[in-house]
Amino acid sequence: MILVLDLSFRPGSLSAEEFVGPVDRIARREGKATLIRHYTDIAPRDLASVDAAILCGTALADFGYLGRLERFAWLPSFPRPVLGICAGMQVITRVFGGEVTPEVRIGMAWHEVIARDPLLAGKGRFEAYELHTLSVVPPASFRTLAASASGPAIIRHRERPVYGVMFHPEVRNEWLIQRFLSPIRPGPGNEHEADEGERAR
Repeated sequence: MILVLDLSFRPGSLSAEEFVGPVDRIARREGKATLIRHYTDIAPRDLASVDAAILCGTALADFGYLGRLERFAWLPSFPRPVLGICAGMQVITRVFGGEVTPEVRIGMAWHEVIARDPLLAGKGRFEAYELHTLSVVPPASFRTLAASASGPAIIRHRERPVYGVMFHPEVRNEWLIQRFLSPIRPGPGNEHEADEGERAR
Protein backbone atom coordinates (compact mmCIF):
# COMPACT_ATOMS: atom_id res chain seq x y z
CA MET A 1 0.00 0.00 0.00
CA ILE A 2 1.34 3.42 -1.02
CA LEU A 3 0.31 6.57 0.83
CA VAL A 4 -0.34 9.28 -1.77
CA LEU A 5 -0.43 12.58 0.07
CA ASP A 6 -2.36 15.64 -1.15
CA LEU A 7 -0.58 18.86 -0.10
CA SER A 8 -3.07 21.28 -1.65
CA PHE A 9 -4.70 24.07 0.33
CA ARG A 10 -7.81 22.07 1.21
CA PRO A 11 -9.13 18.51 0.85
CA GLY A 12 -11.04 17.91 -2.36
CA SER A 13 -9.59 20.85 -4.28
CA LEU A 14 -9.26 20.78 -8.05
CA SER A 15 -5.50 20.60 -7.57
CA ALA A 16 -5.89 17.01 -6.42
CA GLU A 17 -6.93 15.95 -9.91
CA GLU A 18 -3.91 17.65 -11.45
CA PHE A 19 -1.20 16.68 -8.97
CA VAL A 20 -2.44 13.70 -6.96
CA GLY A 21 -4.46 11.82 -9.58
CA PRO A 22 -1.56 11.20 -11.98
CA VAL A 23 0.68 9.88 -9.19
CA ASP A 24 -2.10 7.60 -8.01
CA ARG A 25 -2.62 6.27 -11.54
CA ILE A 26 1.10 5.58 -12.02
CA ALA A 27 1.23 3.66 -8.73
CA ARG A 28 -1.81 1.60 -9.67
CA ARG A 29 -0.37 0.80 -13.09
CA GLU A 30 2.66 -0.54 -11.22
CA GLY A 31 0.37 -2.90 -9.35
CA LYS A 32 0.38 -0.97 -6.07
CA ALA A 33 -2.68 -0.36 -3.94
CA THR A 34 -2.91 3.27 -2.85
CA LEU A 35 -4.27 5.25 0.05
CA ILE A 36 -4.97 8.90 -0.78
CA ARG A 37 -5.01 11.31 2.15
CA HIS A 38 -4.88 15.08 2.60
CA TYR A 39 -1.88 16.06 4.71
CA THR A 40 -4.17 17.44 7.43
CA ASP A 41 -6.02 14.14 7.73
CA ILE A 42 -3.42 11.45 8.39
CA ALA A 43 -4.04 9.01 11.23
CA PRO A 44 -1.37 6.86 12.91
CA ARG A 45 -3.13 3.77 11.53
CA ASP A 46 -2.62 5.14 8.00
CA LEU A 47 1.12 5.48 8.52
CA ALA A 48 1.33 2.01 10.04
CA SER A 49 -0.51 0.39 7.13
CA VAL A 50 1.56 1.64 4.18
CA ASP A 51 4.82 0.50 2.59
CA ALA A 52 5.91 3.91 1.26
CA ALA A 53 4.72 7.51 1.01
CA ILE A 54 4.61 9.98 -1.89
CA LEU A 55 4.09 13.66 -1.08
CA CYS A 56 2.56 15.24 -4.19
CA GLY A 57 2.97 18.69 -5.71
CA THR A 58 0.54 21.60 -5.60
CA ALA A 59 -0.59 24.53 -7.73
CA LEU A 60 1.96 27.26 -8.44
CA ALA A 61 0.91 29.71 -5.69
CA ASP A 62 -0.26 27.12 -3.18
CA PHE A 63 2.29 26.68 -0.40
CA GLY A 64 0.17 26.82 2.76
CA TYR A 65 1.67 23.48 3.78
CA LEU A 66 4.88 25.32 4.74
CA GLY A 67 2.96 27.10 7.46
CA ARG A 68 1.71 23.82 8.90
CA LEU A 69 4.87 21.77 9.16
CA GLU A 70 3.69 20.27 12.44
CA ARG A 71 1.42 18.11 10.27
CA PHE A 72 4.54 16.40 8.95
CA ALA A 73 6.16 15.66 12.33
CA TRP A 74 5.86 11.96 11.49
CA LEU A 75 8.38 12.18 8.64
CA PRO A 76 11.70 11.94 10.57
CA SER A 77 10.64 8.71 12.27
CA PHE A 78 8.71 7.17 9.36
CA PRO A 79 10.60 3.91 8.71
CA ARG A 80 9.66 3.43 5.06
CA PRO A 81 10.62 5.00 1.70
CA VAL A 82 9.42 8.53 1.00
CA LEU A 83 9.29 10.52 -2.24
CA GLY A 84 8.48 14.23 -2.14
CA ILE A 85 7.51 15.88 -5.43
CA CYS A 86 8.05 19.66 -5.68
CA ALA A 87 5.95 20.83 -2.71
CA GLY A 88 6.77 17.49 -1.11
CA MET A 89 10.48 18.13 -1.58
CA GLN A 90 10.06 21.52 0.10
CA VAL A 91 8.33 19.88 3.06
CA ILE A 92 11.04 17.23 3.41
CA THR A 93 13.73 19.91 3.22
CA ARG A 94 12.15 22.04 5.94
CA VAL A 95 11.25 19.16 8.26
CA PHE A 96 14.83 17.88 8.16
CA GLY A 97 16.33 21.31 8.80
CA GLY A 98 16.93 22.80 5.34
CA GLU A 99 15.62 26.00 3.78
CA VAL A 100 13.40 27.10 0.91
CA THR A 101 14.20 30.13 -1.24
CA PRO A 102 12.29 32.06 -3.95
CA GLU A 103 12.88 30.66 -7.43
CA VAL A 104 10.20 30.76 -10.14
CA ARG A 105 10.48 28.14 -12.87
CA ILE A 106 7.81 27.06 -15.35
CA GLY A 107 8.41 24.69 -18.23
CA MET A 108 10.90 22.12 -19.45
CA ALA A 109 14.50 22.26 -18.22
CA TRP A 110 17.63 20.14 -18.47
CA HIS A 111 18.74 18.24 -15.38
CA GLU A 112 22.22 16.85 -14.72
CA VAL A 113 22.83 13.77 -12.57
CA ILE A 114 25.79 14.56 -10.30
CA ALA A 115 25.81 11.62 -7.85
CA ARG A 116 25.18 7.90 -8.17
CA ASP A 117 22.01 6.36 -6.80
CA PRO A 118 19.85 3.37 -7.80
CA LEU A 119 16.97 5.74 -8.57
CA LEU A 120 19.05 7.31 -11.34
CA ALA A 121 20.99 4.30 -12.63
CA GLY A 122 21.80 4.74 -16.33
CA LYS A 123 20.74 8.39 -16.34
CA GLY A 124 23.05 11.31 -17.06
CA ARG A 125 21.21 14.32 -18.47
CA PHE A 126 17.45 14.49 -18.96
CA GLU A 127 14.66 17.01 -19.48
CA ALA A 128 11.93 17.43 -16.90
CA TYR A 129 8.95 19.70 -16.28
CA GLU A 130 9.36 22.36 -13.58
CA LEU A 131 6.47 24.29 -12.01
CA HIS A 132 7.48 26.01 -8.78
CA THR A 133 8.01 29.34 -7.05
CA LEU A 134 10.42 28.01 -4.41
CA SER A 135 13.73 26.16 -4.55
CA VAL A 136 15.54 24.43 -1.67
CA VAL A 137 18.78 24.49 0.26
CA PRO A 138 19.05 20.84 1.37
CA PRO A 139 19.88 20.01 4.99
CA ALA A 140 23.27 18.48 5.80
CA SER A 141 21.67 15.06 6.22
CA PHE A 142 20.84 15.01 2.49
CA ARG A 143 22.97 14.89 -0.63
CA THR A 144 22.11 16.32 -4.03
CA LEU A 145 21.77 13.70 -6.76
CA ALA A 146 20.77 15.94 -9.68
CA ALA A 147 20.57 19.66 -10.37
CA SER A 148 19.06 22.11 -12.86
CA ALA A 149 19.57 25.82 -13.42
CA SER A 150 17.16 26.48 -10.54
CA GLY A 151 19.23 24.50 -8.03
CA PRO A 152 18.99 21.02 -6.46
CA ALA A 153 16.56 18.91 -8.47
CA ILE A 154 16.81 15.54 -6.70
CA ILE A 155 17.99 14.99 -3.14
CA ARG A 156 18.27 11.92 -0.93
CA HIS A 157 18.79 11.38 2.76
CA ARG A 158 22.32 10.09 3.37
CA GLU A 159 21.16 7.09 5.40
CA ARG A 160 17.57 6.42 4.40
CA PRO A 161 15.48 6.07 1.19
CA VAL A 162 13.92 9.53 1.58
CA TYR A 163 13.96 11.43 -1.72
CA GLY A 164 12.85 14.84 -2.93
CA VAL A 165 12.46 15.92 -6.57
CA MET A 166 11.80 19.52 -7.56
CA PHE A 167 10.34 18.74 -10.99
CA HIS A 168 7.12 16.85 -11.80
CA PRO A 169 7.85 13.26 -12.87
CA GLU A 170 4.12 12.57 -13.10
CA VAL A 171 4.04 14.94 -16.11
CA ARG A 172 7.17 13.63 -17.78
CA ASN A 173 9.71 11.07 -16.51
CA GLU A 174 7.28 8.60 -15.00
CA TRP A 175 10.24 6.21 -14.82
CA LEU A 176 11.36 7.96 -11.66
CA ILE A 177 8.15 7.14 -9.79
CA GLN A 178 8.22 3.61 -11.21
CA ARG A 179 11.76 3.07 -9.93
CA PHE A 180 10.87 4.48 -6.53
CA LEU A 181 8.06 1.94 -6.32
CA SER A 182 10.26 -0.98 -7.37
CA PRO A 183 11.24 -3.59 -4.76
CA ILE A 184 14.90 -2.47 -4.66
CA ARG A 185 15.39 -0.26 -1.62
CA PRO A 186 19.14 -0.33 -0.85
CA GLY A 187 20.63 1.35 2.17
CA PRO A 188 23.96 3.21 2.15
CA GLY A 189 26.79 1.03 0.93
CA ASN A 190 24.57 -1.04 -1.37
CA GLU A 191 24.34 1.48 -4.21
CA HIS A 192 26.79 -0.38 -6.45
CA GLU A 193 24.90 -3.65 -6.15
CA ALA A 194 21.63 -1.89 -6.94
CA ASP A 195 23.15 -0.10 -9.92
CA GLU A 196 24.16 -3.46 -11.36
CA GLY A 197 20.65 -4.75 -10.82
CA GLU A 198 19.14 -1.77 -12.57
CA ARG A 199 21.45 -2.19 -15.56
CA ALA A 200 20.46 -5.84 -15.81
CA ARG A 201 16.77 -4.99 -16.17
